[in-house]
Amino acid sequence: MIDVIQKHYITFRSKPRKAWEGVYKSEPMEHYFYPKKLNALKSIFALIFLFNVCSMNSFGNDTVKISIDPSQNGPEISRHIFGHFAEHLGFGIYGGIWVGPESDIPNTRGIRNDVVEALQALKVPNVRWPGGCFADQYHWRDGIGSPEERKSRINVSWGGTPEPNTFGTHEFFDFIAQIGSDAFVSANVGSGTVQEAADWLEYMTATGSSLAEERALNGHPEPYDVAFWGIGNEVWGCGGPFTAEEYITELKKFSTFSTNTTRR
Repeated sequence: MIDVIQKHYITFRSKPRKAWEGVYKSEPMEHYFYPKKLNALKSIFALIFLFNVCSMNSFGNDTVKISIDPSQNGPEISRHIFGHFAEHLGFGIYGGIWVGPESDIPNTRGIRNDVVEALQALKVPNVRWPGGCFADQYHWRDGIGSPEERKSRINVSWGGTPEPNTFGTHEFFDFIAQIGSDAFVSANVGSGTVQEAADWLEYMTATGSSLAEERALNGHPEPYDVAFWGIGNEVWGCGGPFTAEEYITELKKFSTFSTNTTRR
């Protein structure tokens, strides 16, 4: 079959009836095939060749049998693989989720009511925050306390824009509570420390410690439920950059010394 294909060639009429009208010429008999017929013939040759290759590869192999039992339930697919993502990027947080309590846009404690309604309808299983690349420049203490205590930073990950930190830990948990979602919090590995991450997780989840008391003073006596604790983000790039070996070393340190007290 290969020899037959190699004997055929494409030529063009010296004065085609249509612009670049392709003609297929076969020897020794003179047959002319116009483009549509030529494409169909190519497809047939390709299918025959593919069939022959598959037949040769499968020759001598054991027979594969597939049994289907419609009475059995299939595997359960976790809803959490369909999680969402919220980062301090463009209008992703400010304007998109957070407008502040004084905004003319209808809101609940600064969080847009229309966005909450839309996400409730989607049944979002979890939301990862604060990023993204922003997570590895985020320092959680900048975003707790009264508005006057919040520290303004420059968002170097996304355009060098001012970051007011008015949307912080408490606002995030208020947001996911309103939409009925679980928390996926990303720890700062790129510019943070193991101690900073451990303190943040204790602040969110502990009872009976100084950090738990500080959380209560900031308006939330009960511990938050952190369903997912992410150790860094995009560690090969904006979250490092680390080699695989370097990240494993960091991962072991962060996972050992940051403790989620609500999910032991």
